[in-house]
Amino acid sequence: MPTFVIQKHAATSLHYDFRLEVDGVLRSWAVPKGPSTDPREKRLAVEVEDHPLSWGSFEGVIGEGYGAGAVIVWDRGPYRPLGDTQFSEALDRGRASFWLEGEKIRGGYTLTRTRMRDGGKPQWLLIKRRDEEADARRRPVSTQPESVLSGKTIEQIAAGS
Repeated sequence: MPTFVIQKHAATSLHYDFRLEVDGVLRSWAVPKGPSTDPREKRLAVEVEDHPLSWGSFEGVIGEGYGAGAVIVWDRGPYRPLGDTQFSEALDRGRASFWLEGEKIRGGYTLTRTRMRDGGKPQWLLIKRRDEEADARRRPVSTQPESVLSGKTIEQIAAGS
């Protein structure tokens, strides 16, 4: 089964890098507020460049330049595409649904492309589907700040650099 990873990234602004393993790379989106478990909350997800699969386990501090800042693996696990269409084709068409089996985030989600941003990066919405894992009261982004790999927070990673 393919994997997903959500990295908390304190770069110019704090955000969450949402990554899905697709065709041998990590397709990636920057999600400023992180994923939600509430289907009523649509989260902006700005498409960014693909990353190599090895990047999915990176924790540490990126030095000067693009993306500089501390990174932790906030969540990860396997995922499975939902629907009959080839998953990469669904993404290319601008709408793909999938089921996440993470340590913090579980259940169905949909990525829907909304428009092109100034400068050319497509904007998407990351939306929790209505299923048994949906929970409007649960706030894992604020209540579970630590890495699933090291148990450290992003502040601890940054202070240790």
